This record gives sequence, C-alpha cells and structure tokens, in this order.
Amino acid sequence: MISRNTFTIISLVLVFTVLSLLTLSCGGSKAQSNSKEANASVATTQAVEVTTAKAVTRDLPRFLEATGSLAAEEQTDVAPAVGGKVVSVSVDLGSFVQKGAVLVRLDDRDARIRLEQATAQVAQSEAAVRQAEARIGLRPGQAFTPEQVADVRAARVALELAEKQLRRFERLVETGDVSRSAFDQQKAQRDQLQQQYDVALEQARQNYAAIETARASVAATKTQIESSRKAIADAVVTAPISGYVSDRPADVGEYVTTSSKIATVVQTNPLRVNIDVPEQEITAIKVGQSVSASVSAYPDRSFSGYVHHIAPGVTPNSRTMTVEAQIENNEGLLKPGQFTTVRILMPQSTPALLVPQRAVRTEAGTSYVFVIKEGRAEKRIVQLGQTDGDMIEIKTGLSAEDQIATSNVELLNDGMPVKQ
Repeated sequence: MISRNTFTIISLVLVFTVLSLLTLSCGGSKAQSNSKEANASVATTQAVEVTTAKAVTRDLPRFLEATGSLAAEEQTDVAPAVGGKVVSVSVDLGSFVQKGAVLVRLDDRDARIRLEQATAQVAQSEAAVRQAEARIGLRPGQAFTPEQVADVRAARVALELAEKQLRRFERLVETGDVSRSAFDQQKAQRDQLQQQYDVALEQARQNYAAIETARASVAATKTQIESSRKAIADAVVTAPISGYVSDRPADVGEYVTTSSKIATVVQTNPLRVNIDVPEQEITAIKVGQSVSASVSAYPDRSFSGYVHHIAPGVTPNSRTMTVEAQIENNEGLLKPGQFTTVRILMPQSTPALLVPQRAVRTEAGTSYVFVIKEGRAEKRIVQLGQTDGDMIEIKTGLSAEDQIATSNVELLNDGMPVKQ
C-alpha cells in the first residue's frame, strides 16, 4: 500500500506538470500572435513605387495678384422720353442689341393727331401772312419799308405837291397877287394832306406788325409740328448702346411714364474690374500694363487685358491704390458680377524655385512635398508662390537639388520606404 505522504507527493507532481504544460501552451499562442503582428507591420511598410523630379530654378515673370468682381464697361437703364401705352416689345431677356435697335414701341396716335392739326394750322397761318403781305405790296423775302407801301406813296406825292403849291402862294402873298384867304386855304389843304400821310404811314406800320404777329404764329405752330414729330419719334424707344438686355420689365399693354424703366442694356465687351494695389507696389503700375484674368468657371483659361485707369491717390485706411483694368471678352464667356483673380505683369523677372504642381499636397491650409532621400520619403512643409503652367513656385522649405516625389504622393507618409 502507498502511504499517505507518498500519495500527496505524487499529487503535487501531477499538478505542477499540468501547470507547466498550460504555461507552455499560452506562451506558444502569444509568440504566434507577436509573429503575426510583426508580419503585418512589415506588410504596411512595404516600399511605395514613385517617380521623382528635381526642383528647378529659372527666371519667372512676376505678377501682382489681386481679386475683384467683373463689371460692365457701360450699363444703362432705358426709360422712354414720352409716356404712353406699350404696343410692342422687340427684345427678350438676354437678347443682343445694336445701338439704335428698337426695344419698345408706344402708342403714338395722339401725337399723330396733334401733328395733323398743327400742319393744318400752319397752312392757314401762312395763307394769312401772304394776304397781309399782299395788302401792303410786300413780296416774300422783301425787307419792309413803309414809304414803299402804295397808300403811303400816294399820300406822300399829294403832300409834296401841296408843299410846292404852298411855297408858291407864300411868294404870291408877298407880291399881292394872291389873297391871304387863298394862302390860308392852301395851307389848310397842306396840313390835311400831311395828316393823311402820317395816317397812311402809321397804318402801313400796323399792317406790317400784324404780318410779324402772323409770322410768329406760323413759327409757333411749326414748333408744335416739330414737337409732335418728336413725340412720334420718341414713341419708338431704341437702345442707346450696343449690348445685352439684362432686364426687360415692360410688357405689351402696360402704360409707362418717363420715369419707368423698360429695359437695361449692358455692354459686356470689354469688361472692367477694380483691384486694390498695395502702397509699396504702386510705382510698378502703369497705364497700359498687361494683365490677365481668370475665373472659376474656366479654370484652364486666362483672359487678357490692360491697366486702363489708376486712381490719383492712396486710400488712407487700407493704404492701397485702386486700379481699373479692362478685360477683353470677345467670345462673351465672361459675365458681369463674376469673381475674378487678376494678375498684373510686373516689368522684371526674378529667379524662382519651381516643382510640378502634382508633387504638392495641401491639407488644412498647409502645403507639403515629399523629398526622397536614401530610399525613404521625407515630408517637407513648404510655402507656395505663383504658378507657371503646370509648375508652382516654392518660396521656402526646399532647395534646388532636392529630389521630390511626383506620383503616388497621396500614399506617402514621413519616413516611408519608396522605390523608383
């Protein structure tokens, strides 16, 4: 028989053996797990295949860049010169019109009636003038002289004869050949003829004054004719400039007044844009300087123009000077109101460090590139400058001899192995 002590010892040995086997089993599982993690780590750090390029240095034309909104060179709200009812509309929103093209026609019947009345009145007044001229023997275009009127001439002749007869009687009275009573009778006759002459002269002047009044009436009536003709012409509302119709609130049947807007016409070629130039750059800006403009609607295109006007002074608050540029819009692609970025070409070029734009990544406002050194990617924070085609300027963070990754940049991290 086995003693109690021996049995206890055997039991303890068996327990320790089982515990040892369990410990070995757990250790093996943990080693297997660590091995898998190591293999996964190796897999995630496998080399990324990239292409590289060197940063290049070359002279780069310099631009002053600013932003603004495009505006029409000319824009006009068209209102009629006379009031009236709209009888026809010749344009729609977006229509292109040449200067002088008909926009709207108004009802001109009242003006035509006034024209007919004024024309008839002129004819009557002119006939009255001709009759009055004939009464005093005045031919059309002849200057008025009262003594040339027939009645005045006859009275003048009679007066002159009486004067001669009176002078003869004066001599005969002195010799006693004519009595004093005969002389007095001749003198009275002379005085009467003088009075008749004066009356004829005054009547001729009054008749001519009546002719002048009739002529003034004719002129006034002709003015009414011109006014009626103008009202008829003004009933046809035309475009004051060539451009596109951006608004057309007038409709057929609507009554409009001289304060009513019937259309808005904008001239879209060229367009203009105002930009603010920093005070330190104003000496480099000249009228006629070349500019280029770009808009988000056409990211791959630029539109040429030039500096058209320069403000005479600097704005005190912002310390900037306003510059107006004209932008060519021959194809009509640009629209007033679009936001645009304007570049003014500066007179000098300066050296710049350039890399392909595809090599640059920007996240949360921070730009960086990956420099390839000894088979690994090194992340560099860079400051960007202006673009030149598919290249972009690097102001800081890179040197001329650095090799940078230009493909699979989005797969790279700092320190990651790469292969070329």
